[in-house]
Amino acid sequence: MATQYSISGTTAKGIAASVEAAVAGGDLGPGDALPPVRRLAEELRVSPGTVATAYKELRRRGVVVTRGRGGTVVAAAPSVASRRPPKVPAGLRDLAGGHPDAAFLPDPPALVAPSTGPRSHRSTPRLPRLEERVRAWFDADGVPCESVTFAHGALDCVARLLTTELRPGDAVAMEDPGYHHLLDLLQAMGLRTIAVGVDDEGMRPDLLRDALRAGVRAVVCSPRAQNPYGGCFSPARRDELVEVLRQAPDVLVIENDHAAEIAGAELNSLTTGGLARWAQVRTVTKYLGTDLRWAAAACDPVTLARHDGRLLLTSGWVSHLLQAAVLTLMDDPSAQLLVARAEVAYERRRTALVKELAERGIVAHGASGMNVWVPVRDESAVVNGLRTRGWWVAAGARFRMAAAPGVRVTVAGLGTSRAAGLASDFADTLGESEATYGG
Repeated sequence: MATQYSISGTTAKGIAASVEAAVAGGDLGPGDALPPVRRLAEELRVSPGTVATAYKELRRRGVVVTRGRGGTVVAAAPSVASRRPPKVPAGLRDLAGGHPDAAFLPDPPALVAPSTGPRSHRSTPRLPRLEERVRAWFDADGVPCESVTFAHGALDCVARLLTTELRPGDAVAMEDPGYHHLLDLLQAMGLRTIAVGVDDEGMRPDLLRDALRAGVRAVVCSPRAQNPYGGCFSPARRDELVEVLRQAPDVLVIENDHAAEIAGAELNSLTTGGLARWAQVRTVTKYLGTDLRWAAAACDPVTLARHDGRLLLTSGWVSHLLQAAVLTLMDDPSAQLLVARAEVAYERRRTALVKELAERGIVAHGASGMNVWVPVRDESAVVNGLRTRGWWVAAGARFRMAAAPGVRVTVAGLGTSRAAGLASDFADTLGESEATYGG
């Protein structure tokens, strides 16, 4: 535990609040250990049961985690702290952020009011024209579109879907390596994650079967542009996964098709397999604008009713002004031309880097999307080695549960002419530390 901070309180609520305040204020950081239950109880002159209850509440809220004999420590991404990526050092080329190339993002539309005068947005939460456009969007890829809804971004939608179905302590099958913000979200919600390994075709059926046997109540996966590995479902892999999932009809299956229009791969969706409980979530932040916090979901009728029921009790609806902006860009030919150009460019940049790395004996994965995953033995050595050569890439630790180490390279802003330079620097970095992790 950080020596400069002393936990206080005489009740479980007070002790938990003291720890939470320390985490929120930065006095306790990720990985800092809390005192053993009995020792803290003696220091505060309370019963061990009181401290144990406080720690249990902190675990439930995602502030701390317990590591068996390793004790109780502050979570890697505590739910009360603002977890932001480290600032990119001056002079480095940022390939770590997962951001799209700004050159392919359309200008935001002029602010327009879709309606005048007071009215009940709760009675008409979705603009009819946008809802019609969204149905056509899903239908074009074969996703059942009878039931669709909107949310404030993909994470908001996934969180609401899970909270209507699960309770703290329930297990969710998650991709490994997987999207770190989703992993953090589940931890903050008090849900358990069961790691399901991925390859170039997405989730592995054998490992998904093991997760279902372990009692998961939901599965969250990406059908293409898997982040960070880049995998995408082939028709055969989709069929294998559907066959596994049919054995667990009560499990909610959520597809996060976050990069639908720029994935550079066709959609082979689990939603076409006749599953009982399912949802596919799409957003537009990666290609229409990073500030467009909007998502659409197609789902089965029961899931739709539960999602919209919870939405009605909270924010009520997604801003109609935001909906109008999304609709404008979806129907704007110039914006759609930029999206098409982005998909082609990202595929070329991704392919170029994988090819250049392969020519230097370095295995990399990036079948779709904006990211390339490169397995390594020592993430820190690679990140720091590339930093000295002017590149800033993401260490894989925040994406992994049980998967082997690696680094994620976002290729969106990496022109094909620079791929060879990065690959050469990557090879040099590996060569310098060969004794540590090999090439």
